[in-house]
Amino acid sequence: MSNAPNFNAEYDLIVAGGGTAAGVLVGRLLAAAPSLRILMLEAGPSTRDKDAHVQPGRFMDSFTSDSSTIKFHKSKPSEALAGRELDVPCGQCLGGGSSVNFLMYVCASKSDYDVWEKDFGNEGWGSQALIPLLKKTETYQPQPDAPTHGCDGPLKVSYGGQYTNVGKEFLDVTRAFDHSRQTNDIADPNDLETINVYTRWPKWIDGDTGRRSDVPHHFIYPQDSNPNLTVLTGVYVQRVIFDTDNRTSGAQFIWNPRFHPGANEEIHAVKATRLVVIAAGTFGSPGILERSGIGKTDVLERAGIHPRVELSGVGEGYQDHNFLCVPYKAAEEAETLDGIARNDSESIARASEQWKSTGKGLMAHSSLDAGFKMRPLASELDMLGPRFQRRWEDFYALKPDKPLLWIGVLSMSLLPPALAPLGKYFTMASFTTYPISRGSVHITHADNVDTPLNLTINYLEDMADVVPLMWAYKHTREIARRMPLFRGELAPFHPIFSSESGARVVENSDGPLDAPRRIQYTEDDDRVLKAYIRAQVTATAHGMGTCSMKPREQGGVVNHKLDVYGVSGLKVVDMSISPGNVGANTYSTALVIGEKAAIIVAEELGISGV
Repeated sequence: MSNAPNFNAEYDLIVAGGGTAAGVLVGRLLAAAPSLRILMLEAGPSTRDKDAHVQPGRFMDSFTSDSSTIKFHKSKPSEALAGRELDVPCGQCLGGGSSVNFLMYVCASKSDYDVWEKDFGNEGWGSQALIPLLKKTETYQPQPDAPTHGCDGPLKVSYGGQYTNVGKEFLDVTRAFDHSRQTNDIADPNDLETINVYTRWPKWIDGDTGRRSDVPHHFIYPQDSNPNLTVLTGVYVQRVIFDTDNRTSGAQFIWNPRFHPGANEEIHAVKATRLVVIAAGTFGSPGILERSGIGKTDVLERAGIHPRVELSGVGEGYQDHNFLCVPYKAAEEAETLDGIARNDSESIARASEQWKSTGKGLMAHSSLDAGFKMRPLASELDMLGPRFQRRWEDFYALKPDKPLLWIGVLSMSLLPPALAPLGKYFTMASFTTYPISRGSVHITHADNVDTPLNLTINYLEDMADVVPLMWAYKHTREIARRMPLFRGELAPFHPIFSSESGARVVENSDGPLDAPRRIQYTEDDDRVLKAYIRAQVTATAHGMGTCSMKPREQGGVVNHKLDVYGVSGLKVVDMSISPGNVGANTYSTALVIGEKAAIIVAEELGISGV
């Protein structure tokens, strides 16, 4: 593998982006055809053997304002979010999200993929075809013979290196608190259909070594001995190059000055003889298309770009999940990652020593121990109100495998250290799995790749997206207050209920609250809670949909072979192709997109054995 470009060389395949799906695609193709000449161009840095990316307990190291491996895209202000602009994160490094995510192992529902095939006409993209590819990528260590999980793939899944007392108490409380749902420590919440079972939660962590299971360490770095792979990090792909009949012939890139401060500003052109793949993610891929003259004519002309192909869906249909994290104070004996997250040298040294010697402990953990995929019971539908009832009937009622929320407990605070007093915490985390909102992502400059995007997210503009998060706050608060480790609510990050309200915040407690009955919320309390949700909800970094795989007349950008409409020799391979939301973290779906793309590309190039 080379890290130096040969500008006079011709490559069989150029891949613009080095994220999750791209890494799987390249790794699979080279394993089957080592002579294939591939150039991978990634905007961010390498992650090879860096603690922040191989030690699970260090995952929060990437989520800082000056991060070198995560790029934050600022959205337009939104009245539905209390006038806020959101900084929406996405991975920008070799491995993309696989190298910086929360390591949560969450699989989508079968119906999510079946919709891709049946509703959007994407042959071969239903659950029956994709489940074998999901299994191909992984080794599921909790149950090696599980029917919907893999047993010999390169990426390992386990419960991590420690089962904290925070996670245990969460499950203990749910057994006594929520009699309508099952609590089962060893249930499989990721068999693509199980709903409403509280259980331990697996993670993308190798249970033997305690290392993060990411894409570059398993698909790209093992290609070191192959001279036909060239990986350039710290480069921005400006656009795709076409010949006279709209066939791609290469790409143009510039050095990212953040990682190559002394490099020239020259635009470099590289040639591809067989195929160009855009794999720059939900935010990056539509931008490369638009700078190449492919997209909505008005967007292109405003940016000073001559339209090559009118494709109205480019940059449209942005989707994410709406994330709510509520912190609680924990007792001193709580087993949490707060010390590691605060970069406390003693905590890091102690956890790292255990991790290096045994692969266990808090450094082999990612704070998540337990959770469940929530689908409302009949008795709860009335609580969600008439607006959600319509959403239920239109979308959920006939799809019993679709959850409304993912809910779990994290053994740490996710707040920046400056916002939380020194101490121990646990966090009740929730996200809505199929929000109604749709947004858009467009460029604002013809050449400058680093110019801020025109990002509209539209979160919470429909009340049917707000009320599930209100339910989640109330439900998880009842669990938190009953946990023996509970020591109070961090008031600045809870609703400001009236001092006369029975729902008022309890800032300090000597232990769990004596709460035989649920808190009764008044109409005024609910008004306060709605305002709190709008002021606190953020993005999950599960963006998708901006280059959707669906018919062109429906706003599609690529077909079921991942070909961009209106040109030839150009594909998109990343989460931007997802035509509908998936009720889960997106890592596993990005992996299956990479696996499917490898098969498609191999067939077209005449390669066998993928």
